[in-house]
Amino acid sequence: MSSASSPLRMVRGACGHDCPDTCSWVVEVRDGTAVKLSGDPTHPFTRGTLCAKVNHYLERVYHPDRVLYPLKREGRKGEGHFVRVTWDEALADIGARLQAVAADSGAEAILPYSSAGTQGLIQMKSLDRRLFGSMGCTRLERNICGAVAAAGLSATIGTGTGIDPEQVVHSRFIVLWGTNTIVTNLHFWPLVREAQQRGAKVVVVDPIRTRTAEAADWHLPIKPASDAALALAMMHVMVRDDLVDREYVARHAIGFDALVTRVRDYSPERVAHVVGLPAGEIERFARDYATTQPSLLRPLIGIEHHRNGAMLFRTLGCLAVLSGSWKHRGGGLARSTHALQFAALDMDRVLMPEVYQPDVRQLNMRDIGKDLCDATLTPPVRALFVYGSNPMVSMPNQQRIREGLQREDLFTVVHDLFVTDTARYADYVLPATSQIEHLDLSPAWGHLYLALNPPANPPRGEALCNTEVFRRLAAALGRTEPWLFESEETMLRAALASGHPWLEGITYERLWEEGYVRLNCPEDWRPFAEGGFATPSGKAELYSESLLEGGHDPLPWAGDIRTGDGLQLITGKSLHFLNSGYSNQERHRRRAGELLVEIHPDDARARSVETGTAVRVWNSRGEVRAVCSVSNRVRPGVAWMPFGGLTDAGGAKRSVNVLTAEEPTDWGGGSGLYDAFVEIAPVGQDAPAVNR
Repeated sequence: MSSASSPLRMVRGACGHDCPDTCSWVVEVRDGTAVKLSGDPTHPFTRGTLCAKVNHYLERVYHPDRVLYPLKREGRKGEGHFVRVTWDEALADIGARLQAVAADSGAEAILPYSSAGTQGLIQMKSLDRRLFGSMGCTRLERNICGAVAAAGLSATIGTGTGIDPEQVVHSRFIVLWGTNTIVTNLHFWPLVREAQQRGAKVVVVDPIRTRTAEAADWHLPIKPASDAALALAMMHVMVRDDLVDREYVARHAIGFDALVTRVRDYSPERVAHVVGLPAGEIERFARDYATTQPSLLRPLIGIEHHRNGAMLFRTLGCLAVLSGSWKHRGGGLARSTHALQFAALDMDRVLMPEVYQPDVRQLNMRDIGKDLCDATLTPPVRALFVYGSNPMVSMPNQQRIREGLQREDLFTVVHDLFVTDTARYADYVLPATSQIEHLDLSPAWGHLYLALNPPANPPRGEALCNTEVFRRLAAALGRTEPWLFESEETMLRAALASGHPWLEGITYERLWEEGYVRLNCPEDWRPFAEGGFATPSGKAELYSESLLEGGHDPLPWAGDIRTGDGLQLITGKSLHFLNSGYSNQERHRRRAGELLVEIHPDDARARSVETGTAVRVWNSRGEVRAVCSVSNRVRPGVAWMPFGGLTDAGGAKRSVNVLTAEEPTDWGGGSGLYDAFVEIAPVGQDAPAVNR
């Protein structure tokens, strides 16, 4: 039978990218080769569509530059020269090198480094945590996204999550706060539009007039990091004009009187210059939000990347309490649903924290450049194992990371699909499977559907999934414990057998048959309609004793808003790249075009630049070349650039993170990536004098 007439096999799976949509897809396979991939039309959230990146995912799977065999460095670090070796040779050497480092400097000299490059239950974190944790290797704080928002909201409501996002269709006043939904949360947008058609008003709070802001009913272009000041001014109006749901607050919150005293200092007139909005517009926003129910706040990642990010989220949490919007279907606040998914699954059975060595040091992933270059760190990082991450692009201070990775005494292993910016500095590059080549369970952080991702076809070349790599590495290290060699199916079954009511009836067999299943969450689920907050007091904590004990202000406040010379740098996701993912594909590079920096006309005139001018964008940490775009989309004092692995307009592989610093957040362990300031001038010229 010819290949053309061979029957097609349809395999349901799920996207493994770090995105709230966690789309379900269908892979069409003929003779062991995937020939088509499309969104699952039966999935209530995916609705048959995929984003501009994942539409062409198979080009990534079958890209000619994909790493298919283990590679060993030949030449200097950073040159990207490698020779093919066998898995046995690579693992024997890697195992011996890691054992030598541990024997000489202790296991803490080994740093496992991973993130959400493969966002699934077991490929993202399972056997790796068991192996490195039991060895006593340095533990990585993976807080670059999500942790700050969760910490800030938890200070007020006890959790970092909120309502089921699909309930937005019942909302009547929707605030998309610091999120460009159309680009970064594509499948949530039709639900927002449905609410809009039912009469809801959609407001976007963002310093940039994004595609989402253009499609909204109202755009509030606030100054970066002033979100808490805006929310406090709204509370001021609500208290002053008796728009607070006092019955709800009296029954389900503590600290209201103290909060009333605090918000007296935040009248719209007093904060207008801080927020960058007219006082009258703040007044109108506050009144509309408080009086139009159900009202819903939808903050995602944007605002947590300021050094006052946790306080920004804490303050939004207080705003939702004062409005009483939690009582209404479609009201309150909607953020990540990961906490709901992982609370239902038996994560302790997957991670097995009981086997970890105690009292092991922790390093923050944000600080990898600083830590690799720190001669006083005891012990120094002597071995780095990177998987599911490309820190050279995704972490701050790229120049410092490069300096650290160039150390000849640093043994580096990278497990990835391509020779990434980080992998160019590796001693070994190990081939990784794509999402259609391995088994995983995909909990979503933007909805309540669990999806099984079975392999649609065998791995290309000698690629291995994360779990198999760590089984083989454990063997190379001489380990024999059965829990280091569990199969994917065993771990998935164990996770599903938690006994949580939301998982009742959701079995491995059912997921294999149906592809995806919604958690057993009630359709009209209002988590805090009758209080029951997961705080120490059991109530919403407008005044937080826990924050006070931790050395923080117990009440919401505007936060430490960073100021500096030049333009505040804000970065955003683009349609065609996901961090560094897809940046090696010609289709996406062509569509993205040259690296742009977008600034307001006033700032352009002050710097003698215009649209199309080749410019230097720099600060004390480094410089990138870009093409200037002058636009009213950006408010004065702000420079916007796309985030990801773009080659700059000068031809160098330098990302925006050349310009960012390892800036810690107030709490939550994140990074103030958006608190960098830059200057801009035409290429070949120094910066002109600028009125600031």
